[in-house]
Amino acid sequence: MVDSFEFKPTIVFFCSITMKTFIQSIVSAALSLSLLGSCAQPSNKQKNMTENKTTDKPGLEIATFGTGCFWCTEAVFLSLDGVESVVSGYAGGRNANPTYKEVCSGLTGHAECVEIKFDPKKITYLDLLQAFFRAHDPTTLNRQGADAGTQYRSVIYYHNDEQKRLANEVKKELDASGAYSGPIVTEISQAPVFYVAEAYHQNYFANNPDQSYCAYVIAPKLDKFRKVFKDKLKAH
Repeated sequence: MVDSFEFKPTIVFFCSITMKTFIQSIVSAALSLSLLGSCAQPSNKQKNMTENKTTDKPGLEIATFGTGCFWCTEAVFLSLDGVESVVSGYAGGRNANPTYKEVCSGLTGHAECVEIKFDPKKITYLDLLQAFFRAHDPTTLNRQGADAGTQYRSVIYYHNDEQKRLANEVKKELDASGAYSGPIVTEISQAPVFYVAEAYHQNYFANNPDQSYCAYVIAPKLDKFRKVFKDKLKAH
């Protein structure tokens, strides 16, 4: 049976913003988001796969987030102007170099995450936090829709003191604002070793648009995200 899930985060616009404006933008309006299906299923590998390559462009910063299935998280952040690359992988677990099968067992302690390289002159970390809280439900513990398990936990892995400060402040302010019907359970921890996932997971949505999870979960979610953040999307 396919489970369904709906939540109503409250975000109106997307820009380089102050903390006060950030909170106001989340509290001021409601948008619904529905998720169906599960990403823990066999891959639909296709020929002529494109890869999302990393970049060593000077001045870039790193952000690491987990919002459930990394196929969806990757697609969301790749759409934003100022994001140079997004790599899917695993972080926060007990053993080195885990495989997708091992992580899906829920026994390694890893979360499915993405490592984002972004240009702070084009998009700020606070902007990325807004996208993070828009892209999933941060109040469901170890679950996003039909994807259940610690590997799907909501998590922010910070890379410096400023990221830590902003993440904790946003979480605290959102909880106090009543933007969500329950408390935010997002884990905020120092960035651990990030293990890059298998090649077929990279740029998964673009390479597998007809796969059921991509077509019925990621595509509708990404469409809603793009409508809200249309002023911050990459030009095509």
